[in-house]
Amino acid sequence: MDRTEDYRLIVRKLIEEYAGYRPSHGQIDSEAVIDHEHDHYEVMHVGWDGARRVHGCVVHIDIRNGKVWVQYDGTSRPVAEELLAAGVPREDIVLGFHPADLRRHTAFAQG
Repeated sequence: MDRTEDYRLIVRKLIEEYAGYRPSHGQIDSEAVIDHEHDHYEVMHVGWDGARRVHGCVVHIDIRNGKVWVQYDGTSRPVAEELLAAGVPREDIVLGFHPADLRRHTAFAQG
């Protein structure tokens, strides 16, 4: 199996795990959105917290050119650290939520 396939399996498992957590308040569902064909993976929260509508991305990961791009991380368990623990090397993880000129100051890939 090639590296990209390995990353797909790791990311899918991680997304499904994060989607298994429900917020502690409100009537909010967590949904795994997995587009294997285009390598887009997200966890969405959808529902109601009292009279307030909840609809938003909690985690967004893409796989591009052999790298795992963390586009958004709204969790209390950092996605990049979970990717490292699952076997994705630091040099293949891009923190896409940081501007390109700041990524060089992180311990992760620049892009």
